[in-house]
Amino acid sequence: MTFDTRRGTRGRRQPKGRFFRWVNTMMTRRLRRSGTGTMMGFNALVLTTVGRRSGQERANPVGWFPGPDGSRIIVASANAAVDNPAWYYNLSAHPDKVRIEVGGRTIEVVARQLHGDEREHAWRQIVAAAPRFAQYQERTDRVLPVIRLDPRQAA
Repeated sequence: MTFDTRRGTRGRRQPKGRFFRWVNTMMTRRLRRSGTGTMMGFNALVLTTVGRRSGQERANPVGWFPGPDGSRIIVASANAAVDNPAWYYNLSAHPDKVRIEVGGRTIEVVARQLHGDEREHAWRQIVAAAPRFAQYQERTDRVLPVIRLDPRQAA
């Protein structure tokens, strides 16, 4: 479960600030209220992570793609920013303390960054479904992390 994508040297500005937080809050509320939803033309879920420094829960709306065996695939694109989104670092610190809200259900998941052939296979699926991700990758020199969210096994 290695989360190893470092900050790049070239890319767009990372979305941030009061307006961006407000938009994320509104989108999160809408997704929770409707139980299902889309965002920017693709399926969306609410990703809840635990802050790597604060230890507080953080919820973010994130686009997702279907993965094998009921998993979901997400991309830490941050709109082609130089750095990864904050939730990527939270996943890195606590990959087993993650949950998603999708389809009106809350699901405990384990996050795992994909590498090698597994990442390439998922990446081809992602850019076929949402070509804008190929454009995001062209705008930054960091390799956009592809994360698989697997339902956590009951203990």
